[in-house]
Amino acid sequence: MNANNAPWTETLPDPLPSNPLLVAAGWLEQAQRDASQPNPNAMVLATVDDQGQPSARVVLCKEIDPREGSIKFYTNYRSHKGRELRGNPRAAVVFHWDHRHRQVRAEGRVEPLSEAENDDYFRSRPWQSRLGAWASQQSEPVASREALVAAVASTARRFDIPYGGPGTPEPAAISTDIPRPPNWGGFRLRVEAIELWVEGEFRIHDRARWTRAVGQPQDATNAAWSATRLQP
Repeated sequence: MNANNAPWTETLPDPLPSNPLLVAAGWLEQAQRDASQPNPNAMVLATVDDQGQPSARVVLCKEIDPREGSIKFYTNYRSHKGRELRGNPRAAVVFHWDHRHRQVRAEGRVEPLSEAENDDYFRSRPWQSRLGAWASQQSEPVASREALVAAVASTARRFDIPYGGPGTPEPAAISTDIPRPPNWGGFRLRVEAIELWVEGEFRIHDRARWTRAVGQPQDATNAAWSATRLQP
């Protein structure tokens, strides 16, 4: 990119790289360094229910792993998206970094993360987020905002944590650890197709798609990519 960040100063490598997830992970890392948007790791996650009805929402990507060939994110397993992913374990995601004029689309099969992976990540979350994971029955109806705040306060009392409502500062000490709820955890999207896009002048964008056949999880790191440039 030049100093003016013009979209047509960047193109995809030629020849195309053998592992597109290395490029995608680099783009994510750069967006996080840029700090030009509140959540540079935000991605749209699309799922489909058992009636073929699609749903899409924004979630936070926690890792793009080029070696494993996966994208990881976390949620409540009983939420709307969690139920859809359990019933139809396929999904698509989209990243868009407007300030860098870049986009990533990926599709593939989804599988739950291990209990150990879920526990490790949950322990790294702020105590308020851990409380919220217990207090919120994600996607279920709630009588009012006040009822939701009361549920958080009730959960804090359960774990012996002083809580005075939203904005409560972190206690000097938390006497009881907040364990991970059994219905909270992560998913791994095993990427089978990925598209990289860079904005171009006069809408002549630079665009390429990679696909591969991924069978059992142990095949994910060994399956070779097939790359094709696409017209914009």
